[in-house]
Amino acid sequence: QLVESGGGLVQPGGSLKLSCAASGFTLDYYGIGWFRQAPGKEREGVSYISSGGGRPNYADSVEGRFTISRDNAKNTVYLEMNSLKPEDTAIYYCAVDASGWGTFRSYEYDIWGQGTQVTVSS
Repeated sequence: QLVESGGGLVQPGGSLKLSCAASGFTLDYYGIGWFRQAPGKEREGVSYISSGGGRPNYADSVEGRFTISRDNAKNTVYLEMNSLKPEDTAIYYCAVDASGWGTFRSYEYDIWGQGTQVTVSS
C-alpha cells in the first residue's frame, strides 16, 4: 500500500513537503506520480518520475515551484511544494505505474494512496 503524509494548512507563499511511503512492495521498479483533486474538479496530474529516476515531469501550473524526488533506500517518494498558492488547495495522491515510466494519465496507475489534504489560505 501507499501512505501519503505531510499535508496541512499553509499560508500563500509557504511550503510543504509531502511524503509517500510504500509498504509490501519496493518502489524501485515503479514510475511514481503525484496527482491532486480540488473540490468540484477532476483529478489532475502534478508530477511524475520514472523508475530510472530520469528527468521529472511537471504540470505547467507547478513547474518551477514543485520538486518530485525518490529515495529508494527509504522506499519513499516526496513532493516538495514551494511558493504555494490558494489554487494549489486539493487532496494530493501518489500512485505507482508498474510499467516504470510514469505518466500524467491517471488510468495507467496501478496502486493509489488514500490522499493527504493541502490547504493554502491566509
